[in-house]
Amino acid sequence: MSDHTDIPTTRFRRPRILIGTSLLLISGLVLAGCTSGSTTSSGSTSATAAPEATISSSAEAATTSDSSTTAETISATASAAEAFLDTLSDEQRESVLYDYDDETKTTSWSNFPVTFVERAGLNLTDLTEEQQTAAMAVLEALLSDDAYETATSIIGGDEYLAENSNSTESSLGQYYIAFFGDPSDTSAFEVQFGGHHLGINATLDGTEDAITFAPTHLGVQPAVYTDADGDEVQPFDGIYTDAFAFYDSLTAEQQETLTAGDVSMCAPGDTCDFTTGDGLTGADLTDEQRELLLDLIANWSGMADEESAATTRAEIEATLDDTVIAWSGETTYDMSTGNGINFSISGANVYVAFEAQQGSAGADVDGVSTSGWGHVHTIYRDPSNDYANSVEQQEASGGMGGGGGPDGA
Repeated sequence: MSDHTDIPTTRFRRPRILIGTSLLLISGLVLAGCTSGSTTSSGSTSATAAPEATISSSAEAATTSDSSTTAETISATASAAEAFLDTLSDEQRESVLYDYDDETKTTSWSNFPVTFVERAGLNLTDLTEEQQTAAMAVLEALLSDDAYETATSIIGGDEYLAENSNSTESSLGQYYIAFFGDPSDTSAFEVQFGGHHLGINATLDGTEDAITFAPTHLGVQPAVYTDADGDEVQPFDGIYTDAFAFYDSLTAEQQETLTAGDVSMCAPGDTCDFTTGDGLTGADLTDEQRELLLDLIANWSGMADEESAATTRAEIEATLDDTVIAWSGETTYDMSTGNGINFSISGANVYVAFEAQQGSAGADVDGVSTSGWGHVHTIYRDPSNDYANSVEQQEASGGMGGGGGPDGA
């Protein structure tokens, strides 16, 4: 999802997304990821459940948005959120709305399955098709075309595993939505949306004309799959392409410094000190290489409209000289070989960690990469502005806390 200048008015949606299939994905993960445990689903329920409704049909029916400015995105997302809230019962509204400064927002998202970490808000599997469509309209109003496609492709991967693997995760494909603060274009509020391989925390502030996605988790499993329409879907192809465009732009000496660095990991649920360690710094890069690095970071930091993406990009660029990048694993984008890549980007205004997960127990599919290249967890945080500084990260308990990766498990 590199920066682009033209935002199309029609959203492209490839993956078919199914919610409510009962399967359990058991994997030994780093980055506080997938592990075995209870299969009891958590979260709120609705008396108007419609389990046969699919998120794919709801995503297709969601009203399109062509916002190109921060103000337009905030207004469109607030309007979509209000429209969604209007479809809910009083009990459901109470379940989905939290105070803006409620610390629950820091512990109710994870890269663990929802059977391990209870999510805030409403489970989309408990909603009617109309309500699901309205919920997905919130996500579509918030995200750019590329980001919306990535998000729905990630959910589509969960469906693929549910239908084709021997996983027994009862929560595979379950996704939750919650709001912290009343959705409005004249005040601050957060949209929280996610499940196992997706955890979006977007804070929108109409008073400051600002949007931040810190912190957010994007994950993928498998790397490539065929959806119900027979189309090939590769959710992280854009991220991989940007990562290797940056790596390939480096000189041999720069690559040696990069790969000799310390790949760090700050997992969801961790109160991190964001130490940078050794590696290649932004000051070591040419102007072209800096732009390629910023393109890579934009896959997480620039998930909304063009203006808000440019604002965040400029903030990250301002401290890029002291930002440290480290890399381990493969050096060629070829998913038929090796075990994938790990990298971290750590600076005053950005933290990105990309972790190839080697565990794939219970999610194997013949001929499909569901480990290494094909099972990745990532985290994006802003050491200076997580949750738009509305709350401080709380240390999670149970299955969510703890680090992982090359520096710890």
